[in-house]
Amino acid sequence: MRLRKESVLLNVLLGTGLYLLDSMRDRLSEGMDDMRSRARDTYDTASDRVSRASDVIRGQDHRFLSTGAAILIGVGIGTGLGILLAPASGEETRGSLKETMKDRFSRAKEPATGTYGA
Repeated sequence: MRLRKESVLLNVLLGTGLYLLDSMRDRLSEGMDDMRSRARDTYDTASDRVSRASDVIRGQDHRFLSTGAAILIGVGIGTGLGILLAPASGEETRGSLKETMKDRFSRAKEPATGTYGA
């Protein structure tokens, strides 16, 4: 009788262990797929960067021209919007800036009060 109880207990323990391992196997499989895809993405990014760097070194990269054109377009749009949305006319703005600069730079130099260099 005792042998049979031990056998039943052993079967229950083995069944529970297999059930837990089976569920863990599915989770590990998903984790491995996720790690595999992240490694592939990282490799692709690194490969693209190395390819671009070698193109620049060889002088085959012409992105500089497109970057320069984008900068010029951005400056043009910014200037146009600045003119359209300015709160004051050009004369008023220039006059205000002129007065501000005149005040800032025309102050008489204050005499030194320290003993440095005396």
